[in-house]
Amino acid sequence: MQVTYWLEHAWLGTHAEPGIALTVADDRIAEVRTGVERPPAGAAVLRGLTLPGLANAHSHAFHRALRGSAQIGAGAAQTGGERAGTALSAPTSFWSWRDVMYDVARVLDPDSYFTLARAVYAEMALAGITCVGEFHYLHHQGDGTPYDNPNAMGEALIAAAGEAGIRITLLDTAYLHGGFTRTSYRPLEGPQLRFGDGTADRWYDRWSQLKGEGHAKIGAAVHSVRAFSDRDGYRLLAERTAEVPTHIHLSEQTAENDACLALHGRSPTRLLADSGFWRRNTTAVHATHLTAGDIALLGGAGSTVCMCPTTERDLADGIGPAPQLRRAGCPMSLGSDSHAVIDMFEEARAVELNERLRARTRGHWTAAQLLRAATEDGHASLGWPDAGRLEAGALADFTTVALDSVRTAGPPPRLAGETAVFAATAADVRHTVVGGRQIVRDGQHQLVQDVPAALAAAIGAIRD
Repeated sequence: MQVTYWLEHAWLGTHAEPGIALTVADDRIAEVRTGVERPPAGAAVLRGLTLPGLANAHSHAFHRALRGSAQIGAGAAQTGGERAGTALSAPTSFWSWRDVMYDVARVLDPDSYFTLARAVYAEMALAGITCVGEFHYLHHQGDGTPYDNPNAMGEALIAAAGEAGIRITLLDTAYLHGGFTRTSYRPLEGPQLRFGDGTADRWYDRWSQLKGEGHAKIGAAVHSVRAFSDRDGYRLLAERTAEVPTHIHLSEQTAENDACLALHGRSPTRLLADSGFWRRNTTAVHATHLTAGDIALLGGAGSTVCMCPTTERDLADGIGPAPQLRRAGCPMSLGSDSHAVIDMFEEARAVELNERLRARTRGHWTAAQLLRAATEDGHASLGWPDAGRLEAGALADFTTVALDSVRTAGPPPRLAGETAVFAATAADVRHTVVGGRQIVRDGQHQLVQDVPAALAAAIGAIRD
């Protein structure tokens, strides 16, 4: 297959360039020609600013079912009168929110998870996302018994991404403990039972059976230092996953840091460093509460940090030290995590705007740096180093943002990158192309005809 796209404006890594003819052969960009003022004959015309496809580097697809029902805290409910009645028990912290999340995790099976994830990934395509990192730990049946196919849930996610038209890195997650205290690790219980494989060896045996395909890669994850211990074998796990992207939730909560320090005498980052966990293909998700020593360890290893600002503020986690991590040598990726919103432009600008609130100064990140996090560095953290750029040889994954909406109209085209980062939203995405194939055309998904209806039906079936 060969097709030519004419891009009214294109982001070429450092600036927006007008008039680009981009030729796709099979699933890769074959040629990029600049200075093409008019669409060539037969070219598909993409008006607006075309960016490399966006990478959502941290997703829990089933959390999408919580949107709108887990955002209000009890304090707001108590001042809301009668209409707030059922919100009085709404989560007020990360830990109480987690209990609400477990209620959704409890009821999913491979069929319902496929249906939900297909709709969620279609929503991502509408938002310009061409690749998702799915941090997957819903492995088994509710009581912890494996399905006849022990990877039925993970394969459902891979199939869902394929039907929604986007790429996926399945970050299959080792989750062996229910948490820890200052003295010991707790066993899995209740809804957590379905997350665990019993031992690290059993996780590895199941994980080894997963197979990637054209649109899918298999990565690995450790849920957190709460859910995997040094006795389970960080070093062995790191050796077994040395060739694939490996992610972990890190220091999302101060309570985790305090318990780790009491139990191990070290921070979570140091505990993992002492086992050789950190390397260039590992990603620390959140990394919200780090010491200067932690930052130096991550930077020295060249590990990526995945910031998820909309979730981190929704759960009142805090603001991570993104500028310090960048200066230490850590690439940054972005994720929508709990999917309070699915909007990588919001995630990108929140990194800068959150830091402005904390530092009370501006200008910590440029638009080019934030777009790189949302594209090239995000893809690299998911094992797709040949994506995230508009250049010959790269995967033909890109998305086009309107420059004539009520949010984006007005600024000159030379500032289109800044406009995308600091003004655009997912609603401004007009086209999404994956592997040279138009998955979203004029704001309409071409494979899932009614994405809102698909989301409503899938979530309604779970919540009813």
